[in-house]
Amino acid sequence: MAGGAQITQDEADRRYEVFHTDCPAREMVDHVTSRWGVWVLISLGSNDLRFFELRESIRGISEKMLSQTLRGLVDDGLVWRRVEPTNPPQVTYGLTEFGQEVGESLTDLLDRITRRLKPVS
Repeated sequence: MAGGAQITQDEADRRYEVFHTDCPAREMVDHVTSRWGVWVLISLGSNDLRFFELRESIRGISEKMLSQTLRGLVDDGLVWRRVEPTNPPQVTYGLTEFGQEVGESLTDLLDRITRRLKPVS
């Protein structure tokens, strides 16, 4: 609902042409499903993390890639960012309500995949 008005499915279908390259929904999906976006959303699913805690929780991600990924997810409204005015500043990230919904779906997908894999020996 936007401004108290309900959007019907027909209106939503006309509003987003997801197979067109300039569709905003497509850009958001690209951010979520990027190499690191999935892992950021899953990592933040259990609790809010500071930047370096988040970087340590995702093995292999560089500071630059984490910053870029977070910027896109914050811009999309999936992740919130809080800066505490300390020296140096402490930056904490967490999932918005929308981010929690998307993150739960990704966690479910990951759980389904790992259940199908051969046991680790």
